[in-house]
Amino acid sequence: MTCSIVTTERRLTAVIRAKVPFAGIPDAQRSARSTLAATLPSLDAGVVGPGITRFRTPADGVLDMEMGSIVARRFDDRGDVVLSELPAGRAAYHSMKGSFAGLPGAWQTLFEWCARQGMTPGGLNWEIYGAQQDADLYVLLA
Repeated sequence: MTCSIVTTERRLTAVIRAKVPFAGIPDAQRSARSTLAATLPSLDAGVVGPGITRFRTPADGVLDMEMGSIVARRFDDRGDVVLSELPAGRAAYHSMKGSFAGLPGAWQTLFEWCARQGMTPGGLNWEIYGAQQDADLYVLLA
């Protein structure tokens, strides 16, 4: 479980935005994924890529998050599904293998690594999900 610095490219996403208390994250994810599955085929977004979750540094136990998928091109917002993006820039990176239950520990590993390296998180973080229950974790650096 190694961490590294990577340069990320801007990637368009189709997302549903929500402010969610930590305990509500699983339900919010299920609801958003269901709405996305129903809406994405009717958008002119091109090829749909992997699922993502983008979030800002938590405040008062609430996560300001976007749940969605990478898409190939811009589209007109439809209902709760809106166009957003993953940012380009310098980011700390960690690849988590295994069950999504390991995500809290994987994030802790990445944030602790950043602190040991003297890096300052920029407040924007995201996950890109693999075909299994794997996830690539990113912390945009200030």
